[in-house]
Amino acid sequence: MLRLWNFTFVGILDHGPTIAAAIRSNVSDAMQLRADVSSLDGWTVVSLFGELDVASAPNLREQLIQLVSQGSHLLVLDLEGLDFLDSTGLGAIISALKRARTNGGDLRLVCTQSRIRRLFEITALDKAFPLFTSLDAAVRA
Repeated sequence: MLRLWNFTFVGILDHGPTIAAAIRSNVSDAMQLRADVSSLDGWTVVSLFGELDVASAPNLREQLIQLVSQGSHLLVLDLEGLDFLDSTGLGAIISALKRARTNGGDLRLVCTQSRIRRLFEITALDKAFPLFTSLDAAVRA
């Protein structure tokens, strides 16, 4: 079952109207990250669009930690909409993986873009994160 929340903001990950009101941040138009949160077969899916970099990674890290703290221990990050990913963004993803696994969950990635996949391969993070080609494959693995 797919459940989609229509809460998306520039520069933050949102998981409901009360959280959104408390965490809005200002991010310049040049460094935007949009995150759409939905649910699919018991997994919380976070679809990212834009740039995950030094400007946007801290907000994403906070919101992923908050999702796990609220009980979303099974996470899928859909990276298909990312235009750019730097080491700070990788750090935010690693942080979310550690938090999810510490709480008995897991984090999986959907990524088919060669330039983004290459970052995971160069850093050997593809060994820590299974990289899937679709949401269905990530959820059903």
